[in-house]
Amino acid sequence: MINLKYIFVSGGVISGIGKGITSASIAYLLQCAGYKVVPLKFENYLNLDAGTINPIEHGDPFLCEDGTEADMDIGTYEKFLGFNMGSSNFVTMGRIYQTVIDKERRFEYKGEDVEAIPHITNEIIDRIHLVAHKNKADIVIVELGGTAGEYQNVFYYEASRILTLKKPNDVIHIHVSYVPTPSHLGEPKTKPTQLSVRTLNSMGIQPDFIVARSEKYIDQRRRDRFALFCNMHAEDIISNPDLSSVYEVPLILHKQNFDQKILNKLNLPQKTPQLQPISDLVHAIKKDKNKEVEIAIVGKYFGTGSYQLRDSYAALFDAINHASWKVGLSVKTKWIDAEQIEAHSANKGIISELIGNPDGIIVPIGWGKRGAEGMIQAANYAREKKIPYLGLCYGMQLAVVAYARNVLGWENANTTENNEKTPYPVIHLIPDQEKNIKNRAYGGTMRLGAWNAIVKEGTLAFSIYNTYGGFIDKKSALTSERHRHRWEFNKKYIKDFEKSGFIISARSQQESLVEIIELPTTIHPFYIGTQGHPEYKSSPLHPHPIFLAFMEAMK
Repeated sequence: MINLKYIFVSGGVISGIGKGITSASIAYLLQCAGYKVVPLKFENYLNLDAGTINPIEHGDPFLCEDGTEADMDIGTYEKFLGFNMGSSNFVTMGRIYQTVIDKERRFEYKGEDVEAIPHITNEIIDRIHLVAHKNKADIVIVELGGTAGEYQNVFYYEASRILTLKKPNDVIHIHVSYVPTPSHLGEPKTKPTQLSVRTLNSMGIQPDFIVARSEKYIDQRRRDRFALFCNMHAEDIISNPDLSSVYEVPLILHKQNFDQKILNKLNLPQKTPQLQPISDLVHAIKKDKNKEVEIAIVGKYFGTGSYQLRDSYAALFDAINHASWKVGLSVKTKWIDAEQIEAHSANKGIISELIGNPDGIIVPIGWGKRGAEGMIQAANYAREKKIPYLGLCYGMQLAVVAYARNVLGWENANTTENNEKTPYPVIHLIPDQEKNIKNRAYGGTMRLGAWNAIVKEGTLAFSIYNTYGGFIDKKSALTSERHRHRWEFNKKYIKDFEKSGFIISARSQQESLVEIIELPTTIHPFYIGTQGHPEYKSSPLHPHPIFLAFMEAMK
């Protein structure tokens, strides 16, 4: 049995450069070489989890099987490594502080004065050992949130320094940094990374490797500059250029023998990773597609200032890509702000212009009244125009509202989330959530994580799970999806809906809550809404059945 090895991955210059993808790629290479690797992400913010953060602020929170609402990088780890992450893989500074304060209140420090060092740093190190031992890992890869030099994450770096001091032969530090190429100069500039490494040095950390994120491959001159000014060897500067797919990153790193260099520095036996699955995936991604489809995504979290933000729906876009690669389609996504549709709700002509005639329409996750009427209009538009429709969580709920208004004739039907006084509350608050809302207990109190559901035989949903292998127990038509919601289909109205031909195709195993709704294929080619979040369970090698079926319907 080998000693536990630690790989710390820090970021430099700017956020969002791909530190999580680099960490996942390293983990993938070492896993493919036969080592048991587990990742851990430390976040800077004081939130206890990512559940209460506006997705425009920090991207789409990733929902884990155990109900943990985590950072997007946790989703990246799952997609690369092929196993479920959970609460032990994601820790915020708020969680660290809370734990230390709770221990102090319980007198666990036996009267000591509680200080940042060693108590905060000890708690950080304890979390590293917890996830490692829980997963019986050989190597734990610790991604440090933010960038070097931020005051919020200094204790993470201090914990890294302390571990390096205690276990010098078992710890390495990888610094992922941005190397810009100003257009007016035309050459990559290493100075920002030099300053970033100097910041690390000031904290007592000397990186073992620099992963240079840049538009193009780093040349030998830049490697030599890094080596000279960052006190490193040129061969320990690893190039990580912009690529057409993030799944190329492990292959690019492997070509530079990065995995073997890491094993060498950790004094571990050299093993060759088996990379055929990801090589085949990259081939499928790059293969010429003979057909393109357009998907209109009607959401409310696209804007950030004057810019549009993909990260607000990161898991959704990933799931679309996974399915499209499998089916062999090229996908063009059209982002439509639901508020624009809402502003013209009385003018069908303008709505038709805004949505157009896409091959499919998706209404994704959302919360609250803003833009909801636009999403309802989109759900109805898809039904009337017979355009394949996929409603995810809020998109399922608002499709129910649209049907109640436009088919059942209940003009003021609504969800009580947006109108508590609606005469037709077709979507209402889950009873055991009423106390949480009353007490303003919003964090971590929703119906979260994996919930089993029984799918009705003879439905489109049953056909989908049966065709694409989505049942966890085929005999009982049992499936499982991840959930993140407080409101649900009001059972009081089920009979009214079903009388009109509306289909309830899945209900939860425990409480018989409505999980999947659909329209008969005799009147619509593909119209389905799911209370769960299939986008969080999709992976590049195993696209989710619902997204595969959606792609086939458009194809």
